[in-house]
Amino acid sequence: MSTEHGLSLDESVRAMVLLMPRLVARAKRLPVPEALRSFDLAPRHLSLLTYVLLDGPLTVNELARRLEVAPTTVSLMVGDLARQGVLDRRTDTDDRRRTVVAIADSHRTAVAGWLGGADRGWRAALGPLTTEQRALVITTLHAYEQAVASS
Repeated sequence: MSTEHGLSLDESVRAMVLLMPRLVARAKRLPVPEALRSFDLAPRHLSLLTYVLLDGPLTVNELARRLEVAPTTVSLMVGDLARQGVLDRRTDTDDRRRTVVAIADSHRTAVAGWLGGADRGWRAALGPLTTEQRALVITTLHAYEQAVASS
């Protein structure tokens, strides 16, 4: 039964139980461009590539912070993608101890075409919301992830 402010908790849960598999299925159906199919990209690679695509070259430590994993984990992923030619690594000119990671020019168009769709989708969905509403959506999805992980 709907409340005066929208859906009841049970209605909301039912709506999300129906919606989440569709979102996941839609994301899985994003066709990997031919130029990237041979690289055996895992979901963890997609998150890393998305950050580098959207934010430009980043250090390994910055990627680790954003991905919420250890820098050694990012170093392994970057090393794997760099060996395959998907990423370029270079020494940071401001601090020679840091490595800066960028999408290789030869794969930028394929990566942008592939992952740009998700970017456009989230921008369309989140763009009309206020800052507070966007924060609520993200907080809610994090809470869901944590609740399911601890089940």
